[in-house]
Amino acid sequence: MDILYFLIPITLFVILVAAGAFIWAVKTGQFDDLEGPAYRILMDDDDPRIPRPPGRRDIDGSQARDP
Repeated sequence: MDILYFLIPITLFVILVAAGAFIWAVKTGQFDDLEGPAYRILMDDDDPRIPRPPGRRDIDGSQARDP
């Protein structure tokens, strides 16, 4: 029975920390866009900053551009 005097305050503290973390996440916009990151992986990203060796051809057969 004495362990309850120890466990109940610790449980309440953990619940308050979890609720505080959830409220902080909601206020800072962590849950605003739930679908965007899932679709971002599907978008084709032709980034010219990616270095390619000279003379190497891309997938579509075009010559690689030199920066």
